[in-house]
Amino acid sequence: MEGLLTAPGATRRILDKHGIHAKKKYGQNFLIDKRVVAGIVQAAGVTEEDCVLEIGPGIGTMTQALARAAGRVVCVEIDTGLFDVLADTLEGYENVLVVWQDILKTDIRALMEKENGGRPFKVVANLPYYVTTPILMKLLEQKGCFSSVTVMVQQEVADRICAEAGSRDYGAISLAVQYYARPDRVLKVPPASFIPRPGVDSCVLHLEARKEPPVRADEGFLFALIRAAFNQRRKTLANALSHGFSHEGRRLSREEVTGALEKLGLSPTVRGEALTLKDYADLSELLK
Repeated sequence: MEGLLTAPGATRRILDKHGIHAKKKYGQNFLIDKRVVAGIVQAAGVTEEDCVLEIGPGIGTMTQALARAAGRVVCVEIDTGLFDVLADTLEGYENVLVVWQDILKTDIRALMEKENGGRPFKVVANLPYYVTTPILMKLLEQKGCFSSVTVMVQQEVADRICAEAGSRDYGAISLAVQYYARPDRVLKVPPASFIPRPGVDSCVLHLEARKEPPVRADEGFLFALIRAAFNQRRKTLANALSHGFSHEGRRLSREEVTGALEKLGLSPTVRGEALTLKDYADLSELLK
């Protein structure tokens, strides 16, 4: 069994031993900063009572720390080329299971039922930048499958997730995440915390699952409205929705949208980034 991979030089030795190179197609950057590893485990609030779902264990750096803190760790890894290295670095960790699958194709609910007796996971993930949004949205939409998600993302993505109405970074991902969870910034992570070094800063976010959404609305209609609003950011909301909205065959006219906006006390020339989640929920109920 290899020692902790955050020890100086340990990651480089294990990579050289197994001839492992970071694969660009999977967006791999291997974490080597023990301060960040400890910060993630602490932010996730992992205890011996928990079963953690780790997405993208890589060479097992975070997995080792999670296995020491949690009752059980279930890892989902897409890169089968890491089989030998994980067998090496996780040898002796009897509470770890590695599932060799693409998380986007994994039945998370079935995995929860099988591996955690139907109880919600605590999710920990170091997400490849190119698939951050689809993975995050898949997790959030699996209601009841997780109690929290503690995730490493690109700083720019973190800014968008935590953005408030009216800001430059505010968009559909801000509203979607804030509908399902309460996002909180945990720590900034510089490029030097990885091998190889990425070209951007990263950020750890903790997303606490909401038991109930903060607004009442038809979820499908609401998110169709939000997507249409931000697909054409330069247009007024009335123009964006009248040209781009479609849900179950339903379309919207500019007159319908401006009439609903006026009922809410909003200008007919308002843009999508000015509306809060509650505004969108109210607008969706009027238009539906």
